[in-house]
Amino acid sequence: MTITEEQQQASEGGAGVPTVASRARDWALRAPNQVAFREKDFGIWNEFTWADSWEMIENAANGLLAFDVQPGDRVAIHSEDRLEWIIMDLATVAVRGVTVGFYPTNPTAEVEYLLTDCGACIHFAEDQEQYDKVLEIGREKLSAIRKIIFAEPRGMVGHDDDRLVFWESFLEMGREYKEAHPGELEARMAAAEDADLMTLVYTSGTTGPPKGAMLTNKNANYCIEKIVKAGGRVVGGLPGPGDEIVTYLPLCHVAERIFSTWTQVGMGPTLNFAESIDTVNENLREIQPTLFFAVPRIWEKLHALTLIKANDATPFKKLFFRFGLSLGRRIGRIKVANGGEHTLLSRVLYALGWVLVFRPLRERIGLRRCRWAGSGAAAIAPEVLEFFIGIGVPVYELYGMTENSAVATTNFVGRMKLGTVGEPYEGIGLRLDPENGEIQTKHDGVFVGYWGKPEQTAETMTEDGWLKTGDVGEWVDGTHIKIIDRIKAIIITSGGKNISPSEIENSLKTSPFVKEAMVIGDGKNYLTALIAIELDTVGDWALRRSLAYTTYRDLTEKPEVIELIQGVVNETNEKFARVENIRKFRLIPKELDHEDGELTATQKLKRSAMMEIFGDLVESMY
Repeated sequence: MTITEEQQQASEGGAGVPTVASRARDWALRAPNQVAFREKDFGIWNEFTWADSWEMIENAANGLLAFDVQPGDRVAIHSEDRLEWIIMDLATVAVRGVTVGFYPTNPTAEVEYLLTDCGACIHFAEDQEQYDKVLEIGREKLSAIRKIIFAEPRGMVGHDDDRLVFWESFLEMGREYKEAHPGELEARMAAAEDADLMTLVYTSGTTGPPKGAMLTNKNANYCIEKIVKAGGRVVGGLPGPGDEIVTYLPLCHVAERIFSTWTQVGMGPTLNFAESIDTVNENLREIQPTLFFAVPRIWEKLHALTLIKANDATPFKKLFFRFGLSLGRRIGRIKVANGGEHTLLSRVLYALGWVLVFRPLRERIGLRRCRWAGSGAAAIAPEVLEFFIGIGVPVYELYGMTENSAVATTNFVGRMKLGTVGEPYEGIGLRLDPENGEIQTKHDGVFVGYWGKPEQTAETMTEDGWLKTGDVGEWVDGTHIKIIDRIKAIIITSGGKNISPSEIENSLKTSPFVKEAMVIGDGKNYLTALIAIELDTVGDWALRRSLAYTTYRDLTEKPEVIELIQGVVNETNEKFARVENIRKFRLIPKELDHEDGELTATQKLKRSAMMEIFGDLVESMY
């Protein structure tokens, strides 16, 4: 890559406000040979330096200019995590466009809604599966779309739509445009403003159609300064070029965007793209990242897989392994009681555990080198965090949401309080509504509103300009915040008792046999639950008992499996007051799926949809 005089001057002269794109350019200027990305292709990890990456970003940005993308125009990205996703994202920001990310699992109907709602003029569709959704919708409904860029040419035979452009052809167009219009991109980047809308992040839509949260350059810069560069958050110092990250959660979600793209351009670690969500465990073992963020479902899955491995061992190894896990739990309790840090006793015990169990266990999980890990986007059972902390993986729970650029609270090193989402970042406004305990925030990371929905934006803000998160919280020791539940999720029984279902649900999900749970009881005189089993662990349990089954539904109908889950429910009931006990439950007869409407794209339960789809099961419990 050759750095132009205009680029050098722009970087040194501070032209334009910093953007995620200009930060990437700056890394290419000061560390051109440093590895920015790794992506696996045909079993081989390919490396891309900052120089390589900026050349692609620059070509893609000029390609967008060739397609007459103007400031404020929306560019949609519908793809799994891959290098082209981030290249398109940064290229769009470079030309002052607006990135709109789609979940790979979005069905055609949702794609139509999102494209028409945001009015995208350019659409990046990863492969035939994704661009066929656009073609199926029809040109007349998507008149704003000028070009559809695709990365995978397989299956293109028979397609003659003049909007379709192959990725490599797109980059070549960019190279040609750059030669014909030297300095145009630099001028566009130099004109960037704080108020520029840089991305629309659509909410998951648990209670209605998704809404596009508008985040600006100012929001992103604030997030980078507060979260990415926050001192005292990462064991061993701030993230940097020597760190490794695995990118696997959807990049259209604000959490993955922050942890991957914004962390990378802010601090320079290397991003490694997982091959797919299904190969995360394998890729973790290959990469052994130093920094790792996961949603609770991933932590629960890793925890469950660990227990499966214990059951697969020989009797002697099983006994040995269980001793190690018991030791880990004890260490975890000691560290948690000490703010997440070791005591002399826990160090001695950990040294023993490292030799016996912890080192091979962390190697197998893929977190042997991990010096910081985070959990967020949903509540997680304290027992799961305690397990990982005990075996030496420093997991810190944090809290934020799309609408405040995920800037709210985190557990800092040495100040951890288990069961809380930590303390507010320095200098931000955070308060609890005195009437209902709702968490409210106010700072430069708060979004500018929902795209095209001023009334819903107004409903989200207080009269004095604070963001209403919709989450109920309480202070712990006057410093840390504990999330009680979503306001809309609170159950009020017929007896007038307010109950938080998530705490009960998370307790159920600490069992390796439970994948998902939904507690029911609003307006009723007792609680019930819909429970989805974890196919891998329950299937393994059944096979060990020579319990034959054919399908998921067949497995859920086995009396032995129902009895197994009853045991889990009984154990959970012992942890809660009698009014919070689950009196009855039903096993969901199918695996929950986004396309079937039971889950959001982020794998959260759509409670209203669940009540409708499985209404007969609910009725059978009352």
